[in-house]
Amino acid sequence: MSEGDHIPRMGQVVRILRGREAGQYAIVIKIIDDQYVLLADGEKRKYDRPKKKNISHIQLMDFISQEVQNSLLETGRVTNGKLRFAIAKFASEVVTDLEKGDQHDGKRRCN
Repeated sequence: MSEGDHIPRMGQVVRILRGREAGQYAIVIKIIDDQYVLLADGEKRKYDRPKKKNISHIQLMDFISQEVQNSLLETGRVTNGKLRFAIAKFASEVVTDLEKGDQHDGKRRCN
């Protein structure tokens, strides 16, 4: 992928588009090469057993967990609790904002 905004970063939340876990969110814990990443969510996919995923099968979300990113950069590891917390934080902040935006789009009135 040649576009700069389609390059995943460590600690970035992604939505899985293909496979058994389609529709679920996970976090990039390692970039293998320009085609594959390792994903974990801290619940079904623990840090110790991440999922290798083709980047064309994921949707990059505009959310990077600084806690996860810092932990990976400093120690090379991250706890499953931090992964779960980051996904919960993303879901409460970003996903609910998107839903609110969708609800209000049809109800806006121009004065």
